[in-house]
Amino acid sequence: MNNTYNKSLSANSQLAQKSVNRCFDGEQHYYSHQSTATKTPMTFSIYLPDEALAGRLCPAVLYLSGLTCNADNVTHKAHFQQKCSELGMIFIAPDTSPRTDEGNDSDSSEVPNDERYFVGQGASYYVDATQQPWAEHFNMQSYIVDELYDLLRSEFPIHSMGITGHSMGGHGALLLGFKFPSKFVSVSALSPVSAASESAWGQAAYTEYFGDDQSLWSQADASKMIEKVGQQYASILIDQGAADNFLAEGQLQTGKLQDACTKAKQPLTLRYQAGHDHSYYFIQSVINDHIEHHWRMAQLS
Repeated sequence: MNNTYNKSLSANSQLAQKSVNRCFDGEQHYYSHQSTATKTPMTFSIYLPDEALAGRLCPAVLYLSGLTCNADNVTHKAHFQQKCSELGMIFIAPDTSPRTDEGNDSDSSEVPNDERYFVGQGASYYVDATQQPWAEHFNMQSYIVDELYDLLRSEFPIHSMGITGHSMGGHGALLLGFKFPSKFVSVSALSPVSAASESAWGQAAYTEYFGDDQSLWSQADASKMIEKVGQQYASILIDQGAADNFLAEGQLQTGKLQDACTKAKQPLTLRYQAGHDHSYYFIQSVINDHIEHHWRMAQLS
């Protein structure tokens, strides 16, 4: 990749710029493109600090959002831009799944959905489904770690990339970070679904995506993946709201993540934040620590 970036896309770019807004010492951009992995249009936001706009290679963090979310939620609500501006950090937020595009004549009109918010559009778990009708479009693992990853590295001045996420996206960050450690220099998560194959949410989704093949469920479980592959990072950071109702209901199972890291000898900083729930108010409260975590790890890469 060229070490210069003049705020214009390459001549043969697949990206269409949707919007640009000045924000602190940088710009908040939105882009869309036609995905080969999902066979649908996909959208992502990217915050570019002035260092990146001037052509300097910068560390980046890829944020995977949770159930029902899209690229807007974290971009509008998490308030990460000021810290990224201060540190010279790129922040990328893709959508959570392929979606039906009402105004498009492409195959996106056939994207499957489910009335359960933890199964259908907006709930991909960042895996590649093997069962129909999901397998045609729900290939979010391939989209994130192959297609989008390469597209970002080719179009923007990215030095290295960490991965983080919230809830279902925290599961995705842990799963993909440990499954593909050569692509990411750092991992963190906020209120992650730590053992998706053993949560009611994950079991409902995986029954649809993988059928009854429990070996596929296991391969799409963050805690089981960490235990399988062992230590991959100098340290990972997890924040969990102590008053999170989904923790109390057993959807997150943070203890299983802690056990997996102990067995894998993976250094873990796990913080239970008193009084905090599962909302973006919680994310606002800890997101700067996660950005700093990824920035520090990038300095070592």
